[in-house]
Amino acid sequence: MDVAQLGVMIPIIALMIPIVAIWTKHQQKMAEMQVGATAEQTAEKAAQYVGQIKRLEDRVQVLERIVTDRGYDIATQIEALRDQRRVDEMDAGIPLGLEKKERV
Repeated sequence: MDVAQLGVMIPIIALMIPIVAIWTKHQQKMAEMQVGATAEQTAEKAAQYVGQIKRLEDRVQVLERIVTDRGYDIATQIEALRDQRRVDEMDAGIPLGLEKKERV
């Protein structure tokens, strides 16, 4: 490199330093804005999920009240269905006990 080329390169490098600093600051601001937008979207989704969870909890509470109500006897109804199924199987000719027979 001769002195003429060095004389041209020094001002170019001197001018590039502030340009790189400005570009770096701009990139930093863009990243901060993107983080802020992402945080806002996440907060909105969390609020939606909280609403959905609350609705589901309310539904579960209603179902628990129905099931635990004394006038609503699930066990009796299940047994009645089982008894009905046994009667239907007997009428259909399906054996209740399937046992393997030994071959002679």
